[in-house]
Amino acid sequence: MLGRLKKALKNLVNEVVKSGTKEAPPEVSEEAPPEVSPPPKEYPPKEKKGLLARVKEAVAYKEIDVKKLEPILEEYVLLLSELDVAYEVAEELMEQFKKKLAGVKIRRGMDEREVVEKALREAILSLISIPSFDLVEEAKKARAEGRVLKVMFMGVNGVGKTTTIAKVAYMLKKEGLTPVLAAADTFRAGAVEQLKTHAQRLGVPIITKPYGSDPASVAYDAIEYAKARGFSVVLIDTAGRMHVDADLMNELRKVARVAEPDYKILVLDALTGNDAVEQAKFFDEAVGVDAVILTKVDADAKGGAVLSVASTIKKPVLYLGVGQNYEDLIKFDPKWFVERLLGEEK
Repeated sequence: MLGRLKKALKNLVNEVVKSGTKEAPPEVSEEAPPEVSPPPKEYPPKEKKGLLARVKEAVAYKEIDVKKLEPILEEYVLLLSELDVAYEVAEELMEQFKKKLAGVKIRRGMDEREVVEKALREAILSLISIPSFDLVEEAKKARAEGRVLKVMFMGVNGVGKTTTIAKVAYMLKKEGLTPVLAAADTFRAGAVEQLKTHAQRLGVPIITKPYGSDPASVAYDAIEYAKARGFSVVLIDTAGRMHVDADLMNELRKVARVAEPDYKILVLDALTGNDAVEQAKFFDEAVGVDAVILTKVDADAKGGAVLSVASTIKKPVLYLGVGQNYEDLIKFDPKWFVERLLGEEK
């Protein structure tokens, strides 16, 4: 997971350490000599750092030469874009990295790698640290307030949307919250049966209608069922044709109008790389996206999709799918992600 991106960022740190430091020059002033007459006693002159002190500082510190690093950083913009980091995100990351390094002085004897790595960590975090929410906590809050939390899931075919809904249902059940599933994908053959199978395994109720039925009516019926029987969460599955399908987008807008979901969550496949970024942009503009779940992250050798999606649409990544089992859904934490990229292997 994330192997190639991790390797590239490690190499970047090494190259910066190797090429980017220079001797900190003494701050020799070229000002004209002061006037001979001293200032009045009641206004003593401010004390300036003496030449000897400046020379001592230059001997004690090295400085990051940002100008010298520019060709390296430009090269890494291209390299990161080959690892599924969106080009504009790679550019922004290198720009933030450069700002974090500018003017940094490293005391002799300090580990230069630690200083450079800290700057890169901060640069990555500045791109992906987006205010988020916890679905479980939101569901508990809804239950305490006597209302139904409505969550609508979107995504193109093949991203693992239905399986992800089952994983979320499993997570909620573990916390004592039984969700109602709404099989509102009445278009794809087998979609209803697939969700039914998960519902039976998990022991949660599911609302279905025949294929070709109005998806919005399925969502509505599931919400009414939950209200009538005291359930506090409804998870709504939706159709997943290509994101450029105008009919699909109109259908999703209608489901959203009728169901009035608290959250619209987009499910994306990490293996699709930059296409995941394009899908995120399209869904956000067409329907609106509140958060993202990325699937198949365990099989993603490049790793750039996680970084790109959060940074591009400025919406939080809630969870990462890291396997086929119900429990293989982990909460996304930006600091954990950066540690996976830059931390040492254990």
